[in-house]
Parts: sequence; structure tokens; C-alpha cells
Amino acid sequence: MASASFAAGCGEVTIATMNWQSADVAASLDKFILEKGYGCSAEVVSGDTVPTLTSLAGKGQPDIVPEAWVSLQPELVKSALDGGKAIAASKILSDGAIQGWWIPQYVAEAHPDIKTIPDLFKHPELFPAPEDKSKGAVYNGPQGWGGTVVTTQLFKAFGGEKAGFTLIDTGSAAGLDGSIAKAYEAKQPWVGYYWAPTSLLGKYPMVKLGYGVDYDAAEWKRCTSIGDCPDPKPNAWPADDVQTLVSKTFADRAGPAIMDYLNKRAWSNDTVNKLIAWMTDNQATGEDGAKHFLKNNEDIWKTWVSPEAAEKIKASL
Repeated sequence: MASASFAAGCGEVTIATMNWQSADVAASLDKFILEKGYGCSAEVVSGDTVPTLTSLAGKGQPDIVPEAWVSLQPELVKSALDGGKAIAASKILSDGAIQGWWIPQYVAEAHPDIKTIPDLFKHPELFPAPEDKSKGAVYNGPQGWGGTVVTTQLFKAFGGEKAGFTLIDTGSAAGLDGSIAKAYEAKQPWVGYYWAPTSLLGKYPMVKLGYGVDYDAAEWKRCTSIGDCPDPKPNAWPADDVQTLVSKTFADRAGPAIMDYLNKRAWSNDTVNKLIAWMTDNQATGEDGAKHFLKNNEDIWKTWVSPEAAEKIKASL
């Protein structure tokens, strides 16, 4: 009866996944731990940064966003927090995350003068676009990603079009990854948006470009991160806080034990890189990755959960 009551107290919970590996495995990990350790009935729901945070700010749903890249959409996050729809839990990536524009290591070594975006824009001839070789190409992420918004704004701010470049919409995460893999395996030039932690940057060594300017937080908030802002100024991309956001309604009913877990659950880039590299090598799903992590990293995850939950999780593996 006690366990039935415990499960009823947690009830149903929705957990947002995103279409990249670290967010996918984080959502699956939360689902496994909340179901097996705390008696919840958890559902993983698909989303992307902008629509998920918009829904959280407006409707207080989903219940948990394990990997919210908060500096990509600061106004949406502020709206969710200030409006009482959400509360902030752990910084899931304990050492932050890195986003920006990258070039292959072999390009950086062949052209040591290309260190920043302004340096890059002097050389459209080195990065020919697939449809029009007279222009240089910068590869962007798919629509719906916060990083795609920022890349578009930086492209405008640094004068990419005037410099003879075009911005390529890769259409999907797979399209973006494929463009890097294709270039790398043919040792051809490539430049575009990417981020760490990722298994792909472990497989294909890349060098992140600088910006030639310092990070301006006010400009980032005013325009760099706002898709319809018409006059972005050159700016740098800061290291990102990657945080777990929890709906206020779920936090209120989940109870202190579950919120204690969500406030403690955090891992390093090194841990995540190794995990998602294993996932890539084994064509593993987020669920597979979560179980692999739990089986092989008890010293990490046991510090997140209560002793009672730890025993239940171990028994479920």
C-alpha cells in the first residue's frame, strides 16, 4: 500500500527530449530513474528548443525539460520562470556547453590566418557552396533550434552576404551531421554551426572560430538570440548554461525526494561525450544509453538519488 500511495503521489510526468543525443539520453535517464526509483508513470515527448520552451512558458508543459540551453532563448526562459510556470533545477551539464562555428582541423592547419568569423569572411573561395561555387557556404542547423536562430543573426551581423557567402539550411540534425561527415571524409573545406558535447566532434576533430569581439550580454538579449530582430550587431557566443527546468505544477506535486534528485542530477562534458560516443558506435537509442550509463556509472548516479531509490534502480537493471 505504501508503494502504491507513493506512485500515486508522483503520478504521470512528461519529459522533453530534443533531437540530439545528449538531450535524448538525459530524457531516457530521467524516465528510467523516476519510474523505477520513484514510482512515477513517465512519458518522453519530442520537441525542440524553441517550441518546448514556448510551451513551458505558456502552458506549464512539459513537466521536465532535462536539457534546456537557457542562454539560447533567455527571454522564453525568463518568461517561464517569472510567470510562475517553471522553476530551475540542476545545471545538468556541470561544466557548461560550447556552441559556435567550427572548421575542420585540417582546414585550420592549412589556413592558420582563419581564426575568427571576420577572417573566414575574407575567403569565400575556400568554402564553395554546393549549388553555387562562386559563393562561400556556412552550414546552419535545422529550424526550431536556438542555435539556428543565433547562427542566422551572426551571419547577418558579420555581413556574410556582402562577403559573398550564403547560409545553407541543412534541414535536420542528420543533414547537418551528414554535411560534416561528407566534407571530412573527402578532406574538403566546411564551416558551420555545431556544439559540444557531441560524439561527432570526437570522431571528426574541429576547431571553433573566434568572433573578433567580446561577448555583449545586452546585445545577445536584444537581438543576437531573437529571430526577427532586424539589426543584429557582431557578438561572441558565450559558454552556455544548460539547465533542467521543471514545471511548477509538477514540482508542487512531485514532493521533496523527486525534486532533490532533479536538483542533484548533473554530469560533465567528459562523461556525456564518452556515453554518446558509445551510443553512436553501437547505434544505441537514448533508452539503451541510459541503461548503459546506469550499469557502468553507479558511483555517479547513486549520489543523485535516495538510498531506497538506488536499490530499486539497481534491481531494475
